[in-house]
Order: sequence, then C-alpha cells, then structure tokens
Amino acid sequence: MYRSHNCGELNASHINTEVTLAGWVQKSRDKGFMIWVDLRDRYGITQLIFDEQRTDKTVFEKAKSLGREFVIQVKGTVIERESKNPNMATGEIEILVTELTILNEAQLPPFTIEDETDGGEDIRMKYRYLDIRRNPVKNNLLFRHKVSMEVRKYLSDQGFCDVETPYLIKSTPEGARDFVVPSRMNEGQFYALPQSPQTFKQLLMVGGMDKYFQIVKCFRDEDLRADRQPEFTQIDCEMAFVEQEDILNMFEGLTRHLLKEIKGIEVEKFPRITYDYAMKTYGNDKPDIRFEMKFGELNAVAQHKDFPVFNSAELVVGIAAPGCANYTRKEIDALIDWVKRPQVGASGMVYVKCEEDGTFKSSVDKFYDQEDLKKWAEITNAKPGDLILILSGNANKVRTQLSALRMEVATRLGLRKSDEFAPLWVVDFPLLEWDEESGRYHAMHHPFTSPKPEDMALIETEPGKVRANAYDMVLNGNEIGGGSIRIHDRELQSRMFDLLGFSKEEAQAQFGFLMSAFEFGAPPHGGLAFGLDRLVSILGGQETIRDFIAFPKNNSGRDVMIDAPSTIDEAQLQELHIKLR
Repeated sequence: MYRSHNCGELNASHINTEVTLAGWVQKSRDKGFMIWVDLRDRYGITQLIFDEQRTDKTVFEKAKSLGREFVIQVKGTVIERESKNPNMATGEIEILVTELTILNEAQLPPFTIEDETDGGEDIRMKYRYLDIRRNPVKNNLLFRHKVSMEVRKYLSDQGFCDVETPYLIKSTPEGARDFVVPSRMNEGQFYALPQSPQTFKQLLMVGGMDKYFQIVKCFRDEDLRADRQPEFTQIDCEMAFVEQEDILNMFEGLTRHLLKEIKGIEVEKFPRITYDYAMKTYGNDKPDIRFEMKFGELNAVAQHKDFPVFNSAELVVGIAAPGCANYTRKEIDALIDWVKRPQVGASGMVYVKCEEDGTFKSSVDKFYDQEDLKKWAEITNAKPGDLILILSGNANKVRTQLSALRMEVATRLGLRKSDEFAPLWVVDFPLLEWDEESGRYHAMHHPFTSPKPEDMALIETEPGKVRANAYDMVLNGNEIGGGSIRIHDRELQSRMFDLLGFSKEEAQAQFGFLMSAFEFGAPPHGGLAFGLDRLVSILGGQETIRDFIAFPKNNSGRDVMIDAPSTIDEAQLQELHIKLR
C-alpha cells in the first residue's frame, strides 16, 4: 500500500496516528538541523518534518537530497504543528517522518508548479502533464467532471439511455469540413470523423430508443479561432414523440439543475425571443441579456436633416451606454478607433451625451437640435447621464458592428459579471439562407431540421420565408446548445434536399440510408446538443475552453506536447494507397 491517507485529509483528530503518504515534493526548507517538506497530491498538501534529533540519520540525510517534484513515499506519525496555517486544510498538523522512500527523482520543472506560475501558455501546453499538477488546471478538470456527472445523473433520472454511436462514419458535404480517415482495406475510400452523431441518433429514434443521450467527441476541420478546438465534446440528446415545447422544458430543466447543483443559483423560467427580434434588438442571435443596451433604430428621426452620412444609410441605429455621459473626448475617440478596427469595420461613430440637466450635446449638433436628440434618447431608452453611441450603413453590417460595440462597452463597464447567469431561448430561425456565391440555399442549422408546421405551405413558393422548428439555448452571450424538431417523413426530407441543391442521385448516395429508415415507421422526434466545453467554461466563470480540457490543441490546431499532426512513414502511406505530391 503506497498510502493510507491522502495529502488533504489529515487534521488534529489524527494526532498520534501512524500514516503512510505518497506524492510530489512541492518545496523543501532546510534549516540545517530541521527540514520541512511540503508533500502534494491531487487532494492537497501536507507538511512533513525531518528532525535531526528525532529522525533516523539515514532518513535525515536522504531528505536533504529531495528536489522539487520528486515522487516520494513517507511513513510517520501525525503530530501537532507548532506554527499552524489556517489557510491549509492540513494546517494544524505535520508528519514526523520515520521512513522515506524516493519513488522517482525529477528534473527541475520548466516552470513552477504553483497557482501563480512563471510559465507562459506555450511552455505550459508543451508540458501539459506538469501544468495539470497546478491547482487551477486540476480544479478545472475536477469541475468538468462534476458537471458531466450531474448531466448524466439528471438525464438518467429522466429516462434517457446512454448509447455510443460510431466514430468512423461517412463523409457528407453539408456543414464544416470533415476530418477524413483512409481505409487500408478499401483502396481509395475514406471514413470521416463525425461532426455530430446527428443521423445515428435519428436512427435510434426509428429504432425505438425514445430518449437517447451521449457525452461524445465531435470533430470539425475548420479554420480555427482563438477559442475553438478541432475536437470538442457535446452533450448529445434526442427524444421521440415530442414537440418543441417538450424539448425546451426538458433542457430548461437540465440547465436549471446544473445552475442549482453546481453554482447554487435558482433560475426561473427562461425568456424566449425570436431570431428576428434578437437580430433587430441585439444584432446577433446569441444576445447577452445580463445588461440592457438594446438597439434603437433611428432612421425615422435621423434622416430628415441635411446629414448625408445618415441620409444615405440603410440603417441608423444606436445604444445607450449607461452612466457614460462623463466620458472625455479622449475616451470617446478610443471607442471610435475601436469600431474602426478591421475586425469591426465601421467607418465612424456619432455620439450624444445625455446631460444630467436634461440637455444634449452631440458630435452632430450642427445638423440636429435638442428636440431631435431628445427623440433619439427616447428610442434608445437613454437616461440623463447616459451616452448614446450611433452607427450607420448597410443594415446587416451595422447590426454586427453595433453588437460588437455593445459587448465591448459592457466589458469596459464591468457589466459582464462571471457570477451572474442569464439564460434564454432563441426560436424561429430561418430554415434556409441564400448563398450568393453558390447561388443556392443552405440549411441554417442542418438539412434534417423540420419547417414550422404553419409555414409548410411556403416551401414551394417562398422557401426563404420558411421558419425552422429550431431553437438555441444562449447563456451569457454564448450559444451553449442548439437543436430542432427533425423531419421524419421521406417526402419532406427529399424536398429539403431538392431545395439545398442535391440531385436525387446525390441525396440517395449520401443519405439514402436515412430516407429508407423513414419508410419503416419513423416517429416524430427532435433533440438538442450542448457544447460541454463551452458550458463548463461559462459555469466555471472563465472565457477560455482550453482551461477545461485536459490536453487541448493550440490556436493552430496543433498538440505541441506530442507534436501532432505529424508526417507518417512512407510504408504506411503505401498501405493506405496514398501518394503525396
């Protein structure tokens, strides 16, 4: 037995107990006649003491050789600590060591294994196994485990069955790029790694497994952003004999359960807004509603004067930044420079200060009088002391730009508090979106999403106006889950493939197995998938999903620890019938 106790559990009640501990040397302090060693494992730190008077000479000398991160085993007696540490769970005691075994020596780590380390992100990712020893990373992984277990507990209690679906599947043209896997036994043919278990979970519904879930790895070979991983984890769920309301209620319940059990927060019924309302009011389909700053459209009250910038714009729209009327010209110029950055792309910004005395001062006083500015304040819901920020231009672009500005201002004002949680549903998405480049429709979610029943008649005449029976759950400005009621009728599914530009032959080759299954009694069904990485990071009060993944990739999709991806041997390529240029 390597240990009788862990390094986080001993206290005053264990005094005079003989114990065996094992772990890593956090640090040691050698006073010549006395040596103290902090021994660390996953559970905490226990102080060891080696006393020249009370410790065997051989053991004492061995203790002098201990370095940081040595793996050791000790046996000894729990004694009362003279200088107690109230900040440690084991701060009342220490171990008077009688036996010391060095299980493994260690090189000096490339960074300190402490909460506040001196290691940069690159070096810590290269030595991730060392980084995991630090409390912040270790605790994030334990937190993720806790969330996953609560998910499993809730769904299992609701009658869901955990079913594994294949990782080696068929490549399909919709969605992001697939990661492909060559088949050695089938020359010139390839598997794909799943972007989602979508068709398999639908087939499980056809098979009668009416409540399915899986915490599953998914893969997308897409251009990476700072906080996106090529492999990610979903809480994937599907239900049969349900309507949209059933699914919203079920997964509101799951989210409410997680917030209560993980964060101790009670949340009432989640607000529901339509996609059109979200875009018009917040400029995006995943609004952060922890704060106000709703859009106010100003065309009717801003395009009647001789100000060409507004008069030529498709949309003039503004927000009221609370309490910012006291901003200096330098602070306002910094915001103007921010929206002019290439990442945002605005050509400029108009502002109005709502003074405490009820008057207004703007950057366009030359064109607009106090009555005009008062109307702007009413539409943007600006109060005395607020600062109205206005952008104009192409409607779609300006909404996106103002949405980015809204989030930036909220961040600067400290309104995006990590310990506040504001969930909502966004519903009634468009079923299809037109792509000018390809000259055809694309599915806004995926090709298996059902149209709203009341819009079914528009499919033949005005497909662009059809709303999807789809829904996204949003938490603190992040989409944490999305899903839809699925098509379960072969004819409707075939029509959807027609709208998406598939020939009958292409549809049959890619999805014939699914449409065939619909002919054998497919029940009405629908589902939802949560992004576990994102959900855990938000619940953990952090922005970066990498902090909650044991072995993440970097921004280029590389695993710098194991140096992957990498080249493979020419013999392997030949076995796989692959020739490199």
